[in-house]
Amino acid sequence: MSAPAPSPLAIVDAEPLPRQEEVLTDAALAFVAELHRNFTARRDELLTRRQDRRAEIARTSTLDFRPETAEIRAADWKVAPAPAALNDRRVEITGPTDRKMTINALNSGAKVWLADFEDASAPTWENVVLGQLNLIDAYERRIDFTDAKSGKSYALKDADQLATVVMRPRGWHLEERHLQFDGRPVPGALVDFGLYFFHNAQRLIDLGKGPYFYLPKTESYLEARLWNDIFVFAQDYVGIPQGTVRATVLIETITAAYEMEEILFELKDHAAGLNAGRWDYLFSIVKNFRDGGEKFVLPDRNAVTMTAPFMRAYTELLVRTCHKRGAHAIGGMAAFIPSRRDAEVNKVAFEKVKADKDREAGDGFDGSWVAHPDLVPIAMASFDAVLGDKPNQKDRLREDVSVAPGDLIAIDSLDAKPTYAGLVSAVQVGTRYIEAWLRGLGAVAIFNLMEDAATAEISRSQIWQWINAGVVFENGEKATADLARKVAAEELAAIRAEIGEEAFAAGKWQQAHDLLLKVSLDADYADFLTLPAYEQLVG
Repeated sequence: MSAPAPSPLAIVDAEPLPRQEEVLTDAALAFVAELHRNFTARRDELLTRRQDRRAEIARTSTLDFRPETAEIRAADWKVAPAPAALNDRRVEITGPTDRKMTINALNSGAKVWLADFEDASAPTWENVVLGQLNLIDAYERRIDFTDAKSGKSYALKDADQLATVVMRPRGWHLEERHLQFDGRPVPGALVDFGLYFFHNAQRLIDLGKGPYFYLPKTESYLEARLWNDIFVFAQDYVGIPQGTVRATVLIETITAAYEMEEILFELKDHAAGLNAGRWDYLFSIVKNFRDGGEKFVLPDRNAVTMTAPFMRAYTELLVRTCHKRGAHAIGGMAAFIPSRRDAEVNKVAFEKVKADKDREAGDGFDGSWVAHPDLVPIAMASFDAVLGDKPNQKDRLREDVSVAPGDLIAIDSLDAKPTYAGLVSAVQVGTRYIEAWLRGLGAVAIFNLMEDAATAEISRSQIWQWINAGVVFENGEKATADLARKVAAEELAAIRAEIGEEAFAAGKWQQAHDLLLKVSLDADYADFLTLPAYEQLVG
């Protein structure tokens, strides 16, 4: 076989990384170039359709199940059966693909690791490329890690004890500026998917698993159709059987909640399930109904639990839809980070995690997410109690569930109201998260919770919504741009006092403060915080 021709992709403005040639091979880049050539134009069209849909929601302040796909919803069909490696998903751990996390997640005792190139990873070139390298090294069992501070060493357990990897590429809206085709950046989703699939599809088959993916930020069944076409093309390209790829779609946008059956149908031979993700879902509601008036104003994010009526409608519809179609229903995130110093904090949080996971298992979910290895046993116990020896509960059809279109957007069914403390919290968490993201960290422990980009999105969206809706807090203060600026200035001063002048100067605090205010106060609401943030991201 002759050597592959040099790739038409150019690596732009990127410092060379150790061992990058193992990831950025000519053959791998040629595959990414083919993905770009074949699918980016359709991706662009779908991004335009998102704008059209959003304009329609602005006009009507409502959503409904789509009339043109009623036949699909009425027909009798099932997705392909789950492969053995994905049949039992009772606990999944999430996290970025740095070396230490890769080892700890695979060793965690969870059934699945969501290896994240999306919201838990800031897309620096180093994170994009070395994250891929870490996964290759893990599959080849040549990965280890020694912590420079503690001297502690990490290595993989036996193969049969490791979590199955489900990799999450970036959403459709993000570009990869360091890889360009004819001067145009390649979509980040195609870079992440392409490099991972090209290097690991056959490796994973040899390990008795396969290339499995989580698909984020999906807004319509047409976006799922695009992914399905990419899977068909990719499997043919590397010569593996059709149906080897499996994808789990995050239902984390309000528009996708109305198209769950259609999304599974489009991915039928490649569908593994759907996931209920809370923060991005709430962010999507604010984004889409931001001009819908008082009835769409969300209270403080922590007041919107999964027991809120409109969130119950969403999760119960998801379980019913998945089980009707033979797919896995995966529950939401337990984001708590155990404290090494405060046993009481842990006790209270563990009880909340247990209640949350008991509820999910009782509702019919087949598995759920945690952000820390210490939570794996708690979530496992909740699902073990319901599942016993069964790998899942897809036989629970939940035919008792009936959700009307209005139930999913009945925000005003919630009793809680926005509070001044909620505004302060949104500013605090938003500032601290964005500062870390600008330094290349996507998964950040803040106030004992593991936060990712979805946290910053809901934080800035709530500030924006409360100001634009003229919310009056319980202390009599009205949400205004000036009040947000005052709270942000106080938070910046508090951080400076907390960490000291030297650490403050070494960080990206002023930049984070400015960016948070920009996306919270601009009259022109930015679709994604990560778009202006990416322009400021170093690396």
